[in-house]
Amino acid sequence: MSTVIPSGKNIERKWFVVDASGQTLGRLATKAASVLSGKLNPKYVPYIDMGDHVVVINAEKIRVTGLKAETKVYRRYTGFPGGLREESFARLMERKPEKIVEEAIKGMLPKTKLGRAMGSKLKVYRGEQHPHGAQAPQPLSVA
Repeated sequence: MSTVIPSGKNIERKWFVVDASGQTLGRLATKAASVLSGKLNPKYVPYIDMGDHVVVINAEKIRVTGLKAETKVYRRYTGFPGGLREESFARLMERKPEKIVEEAIKGMLPKTKLGRAMGSKLKVYRGEQHPHGAQAPQPLSVA
């Protein structure tokens, strides 16, 4: 019996939808990252992007445990001297809750070209509506 090596040309990608309402941020992010990287696929190889598409809805209803809601800070650097910008979790949650979920999931992917390709299959939306109904996404449980 010979070993089949996937080529990456004809990968059938599925679409999954995750409802983030009431879910813990870290648990949802680990599940979504493993689906995006393709580790749940039986044909998984680490050097090809074998992952599926993930659509996260209700990002505004995500929850965090402990004191993270009061103490967590998101930092970014503008590239200029003195350009370190900080924003608290609570402020970012009211302004852009989809960015919180997106950063948590993409932070669990590899920091390479392959990781960026995996991250491009992630779609995060604030509310219940999303424009990917034509792809017939299957619900993905985060339990």
